[in-house]
Amino acid sequence: MATVQELLRTEANGAISFGNHTLQQKAKVEDFEHAGDLLKVKTYNEITKLEKNGMFLYESVPGTSVVNFVEEPTGVEFVVEGDEDAQLTVGLLEETQYEVFVAGNNVGKMTTGLSGKLSLSVELAGAGEVSVKIVQA
Repeated sequence: MATVQELLRTEANGAISFGNHTLQQKAKVEDFEHAGDLLKVKTYNEITKLEKNGMFLYESVPGTSVVNFVEEPTGVEFVVEGDEDAQLTVGLLEETQYEVFVAGNNVGKMTTGLSGKLSLSVELAGAGEVSVKIVQA
């Protein structure tokens, strides 16, 4: 998988791809229109952050590249790439239980708090990229 050179783009299937974990300096794209929403991405090798209409949607430490990010009413699905293991935080519904799948494996159920944020770790070192799917339980 190649990094997202444009920092933020719409895919042919309606998904978005964003982030560039290879950048040494911060870069951002603001006011990117997608499906009636305004997206903003900030990314480089230390952090990648995505906002939708001014609200938190995704963050990774260290920075990652994300392809085919699809947001559904019941969860999200995407492929994440990076050079080292990463901590991901995804903005979802408040106080809701989700089932989490990483690289096709069910890693269990997690419940969001009042902030609606769900955090998980992904092992990218050596793997390069993994699929993540988070769905309401």
